[in-house]
Amino acid sequence: MTSSRLDGSGAVALDEAADTGKRLSSDERRRQILVAALAVFGTHGYEGATTDEVARAAGVSQPYVVRLFGSKENLFLATIQDALAQLLAAFRAALAPDDPESADDPQAPGKRIGQAYVDLIEVRGLHQTLAHAYLLGSNPVIGAAARQGFASVWRFFRDEMGLDADQARAFMAEGMLISTMIGLRIVDDYGSDPQITELFRSCFPTELPHVLGVLPRGTERW
Repeated sequence: MTSSRLDGSGAVALDEAADTGKRLSSDERRRQILVAALAVFGTHGYEGATTDEVARAAGVSQPYVVRLFGSKENLFLATIQDALAQLLAAFRAALAPDDPESADDPQAPGKRIGQAYVDLIEVRGLHQTLAHAYLLGSNPVIGAAARQGFASVWRFFRDEMGLDADQARAFMAEGMLISTMIGLRIVDDYGSDPQITELFRSCFPTELPHVLGVLPRGTERW
């Protein structure tokens, strides 16, 4: 999978094939655009982002983006689908025990999945793009896709992880809280506001140094 980071202007710097100068296949170029779209939609939301911004971030022309995806709506739908695919892939990978001793610990899968969710902060725009999608429930096309995606996460917790309804609700509620905190850039007030600091430490009791290192602060952008 192509990884990405953002430079100071918010543009996506791609770390693999785009930096080597080799000609990319259409699939690789599509992947490149989706990486950029995740960052741009995560920063500006669906209404605020443009296909031109995505094209610039991906290092391609705007007509090329339109040729591949057809419209901003189609691009956003593809970006939602990609974000959910990455989310569920991370969850499924976390279900498999990484050491024999943890296989006997009933709490271990939940801890690993929680860690996987936090680790996805490093995928620029993933949490924010999904949050933007969930706010578009009244949109007849995007809302339907967002609801299906939300339900697929619920089905993972119920069917694949084997949680009961109350446990699944608790997992999703904590995940939505973390996503809200990321979107609010609550990290900006960490250390200066006692209530925010307490909330932050409660949500990230063991991953705090990692999360503080990954999340942008102040004037930094995703």
